[in-house]
Amino acid sequence: MNDKPLVRFDVADGIGVVTIDNPPVNALGPGVRDGIVEALEKGEADPAVKAMVMIGAGRSFIAGADIRQFGKPRPMPTRSPYDVMDGGSKPVVAAIHGYALGGGLEHALACHYRIAVPSAKVGLPEVLIGILPGGGGTQRLPRLIGPKAAMEMIVSGRHVPAAEAKQLGIIDEIVEGKDLRAEAIAYARQHRRQAAVAARARQDRQAGGGRRPIRACSMPCASRLRARPATRRRPTTASPASRRR
Repeated sequence: MNDKPLVRFDVADGIGVVTIDNPPVNALGPGVRDGIVEALEKGEADPAVKAMVMIGAGRSFIAGADIRQFGKPRPMPTRSPYDVMDGGSKPVVAAIHGYALGGGLEHALACHYRIAVPSAKVGLPEVLIGILPGGGGTQRLPRLIGPKAAMEMIVSGRHVPAAEAKQLGIIDEIVEGKDLRAEAIAYARQHRRQAAVAARARQDRQAGGGRRPIRACSMPCASRLRARPATRRRPTTASPASRRR
């Protein structure tokens, strides 16, 4: 039995570091989201922590959901990482290497900043297996880069290289990546004050109703459509005058 935690939290120079460690590609399997929530909440509760970094161990950031869990029953979480970051007062920097795909990119989009190594790739490839992004990606991505570019990414499902992602505005900065953890901590320290202001502004907007928090879809779209009463169109009949023509 492996007792190694799927998500670790430690503090370095006043920056909380949330490390996802679920080999081989840090997929969002059972326990990973709960571990991220727990780590983020630790950082929020620690007055010594001024900002946080979210990073993946091994060869990737988060390469998406664990497809082996598709179709299996699972309890609905009481809180998601998106809820914690939307309601948090401390900025979070996503440090991306390898892949940030599907739920991985959605976690990065929920962060306040995103940095990446040159070889990183991001995307929402859910369409390629016949589903839609369910963690707020269809809302956050258009807000960040505009509806046209976001729609192209969503309907194509392609993997976008870091350089293009920076041009689009998904990535804030490309770093060398010789020590991504250290670079991300330095970036968080450098931007913590202005990001904290942005985080508070986001909280104020949500509290005032200016922009409601984005929540993951809790019911499949098809189920919602089936739940709606069917509307029957009336048949159109031609007038006697038109029939005579």
